[in-house]
Amino acid sequence: MNATTIESVGVTDEGHEQVIFCRDAESGLQAIIALYSTALGPGLGGTRFHPYPSEAAAIKDVLDLSKAMAYKAALAGLDLGGGSAVIVGDSREIKRDALLHAYGRFVQSLSGRYYTACDVGTTCTDMDVIARETSFAAGRSPAYGGAGDSSVLAALGVFRGMQASARHIWGTESLEGKAVGISGVGKVGRQLVALLVQAGAEVSVTDPHLPAVRDLVAAHPTVHVVGAEEGLVACPLDVFAPCALGGALTEKVVDSLNARIVCGAANNQLVHRGIALRMKDRGITYAPDYCVNAGGLIQVSDELQGFSFKRAHERTNRIFDTTLDVLECAARENVTTAFAADRLAEQRMQERRVRGVWTTRTRTGF
Repeated sequence: MNATTIESVGVTDEGHEQVIFCRDAESGLQAIIALYSTALGPGLGGTRFHPYPSEAAAIKDVLDLSKAMAYKAALAGLDLGGGSAVIVGDSREIKRDALLHAYGRFVQSLSGRYYTACDVGTTCTDMDVIARETSFAAGRSPAYGGAGDSSVLAALGVFRGMQASARHIWGTESLEGKAVGISGVGKVGRQLVALLVQAGAEVSVTDPHLPAVRDLVAAHPTVHVVGAEEGLVACPLDVFAPCALGGALTEKVVDSLNARIVCGAANNQLVHRGIALRMKDRGITYAPDYCVNAGGLIQVSDELQGFSFKRAHERTNRIFDTTLDVLECAARENVTTAFAADRLAEQRMQERRVRGVWTTRTRTGF
């Protein structure tokens, strides 16, 4: 990536406070850090390590992710802002300590406006390496005082959101006997499968990464495997759970869905905002992704206070109530669930925005 501005690659900025392009020739680092809002506190969000096809794709993803993190933190009641980062490349091929050290120095240069953590392509071990260069790395391994893998609480949040959606639609939170289709059985998807199997749901999955599917079926022999997402979407489902990368909910997917509920772990599931209205018109209840997938953020944020799994678990359980509030508000006011969730999050950010932006552990007005 050469010298770049957002406008030069044709990506529209939606009001981010700061976007930083990070390049280190010696290590090969090419990264972008974005801060959408620090109205509620310093931005906290994952670092995604992914082989983006273009610079524009990387910029769009980090802008979308950082905005989603701001809304996620606000709706979860956390005193944190929204930030995110992407490193361009295939983490299985080019990840190395020198690159992570360079990235950590860029994070440190923001003096606490951004706390980084794990996302697709990064692990707790990576955060341990990054933390050698910065005081602002969370999601570290337990050996270094961190909370470790956040997928357990991330999956719990989605599961509780699913139960709230079931209560809203069927009058009971029980998922026993319900047909649930999960697209993507990575770290969070795998944990979600375990919770659903334990709850008595009939689970079907799809994932192009066959080793992950084989491991899952070995652990849960009752799970049904579908060869492709198109096939899963067409199945007679009660609940569809997108748990891979963003943009999973397109016109084609929504028009093919038989499910009454969409509730999954993936970030930024709507390919565009009109998809939420399309689901509403089809009678599909959409549990907004940033509402139900906040468990991982809750866990990582708790680490900043001195991690307590019990406390983080209790906070994640509240996703049930938050989801139910969003769904009931949308039904009462005849708006989409995405609109209802956005408004609740924006109200909280606006109430605190008068205090200014977060800079080096203090707030400064413009």
